[in-house]
Amino acid sequence: MEEETQETREFYLPNKMGRIFILSHEEILGKTGMNAVLKIADLPGWIGQLPANNFEPGFSFTTCGKIEAALEKMYGPAAGRGLALRTGHAAFKYGLREFSSLLGITELSFRLLPLSMKIQNGLKALNTLYNQYSDQIVRLEKENDGFLWHIDRCPYCWGRDSDSPCCHHAVGIFQEAMHWISGGKYFHVEESSCKAAGEPSCTIHISSKPVE
Repeated sequence: MEEETQETREFYLPNKMGRIFILSHEEILGKTGMNAVLKIADLPGWIGQLPANNFEPGFSFTTCGKIEAALEKMYGPAAGRGLALRTGHAAFKYGLREFSSLLGITELSFRLLPLSMKIQNGLKALNTLYNQYSDQIVRLEKENDGFLWHIDRCPYCWGRDSDSPCCHHAVGIFQEAMHWISGGKYFHVEESSCKAAGEPSCTIHISSKPVE
């Protein structure tokens, strides 16, 4: 099938999300490190450039996948994974500034909710945001001990082959989201399956109970 080959059609994030993706990597890697990653990814056109701050679909999934692959190639799998997690943390902070009015999670009515409702409503808001404003296809599933975030069309591993889950940027986003939503608590967030490893979707398990 076309989507499964990840070769026959291009999909996009809006420029605003692509801008956040680049800025979050620059924050963690520095401009010099980011430029080196872009060279390894064979994306010289993005060196010193940022996507426009608008909702036009201009930042390709292919670009995301190449950058994440280059990060591991440049720094090694273990260090690359750690850096990708940190870029995800930074991306949530940038995204909160850009999308807070759409998400509704900075409103007083949200902050006054019990923690369980804040987690559920916050994840639902992110689910709606990604499906509505990007070519990602995501599904949120409730479990007894938390939630499963399924990404049926994922930009972070697009075009990649891996023997283990590799969407570490996405995991970092949810780690930081849960930390922010809970007012500073930490939660177990782990990717259990990945399209790059031959699975039907990238699935991230998000615990609803903070780490003691």
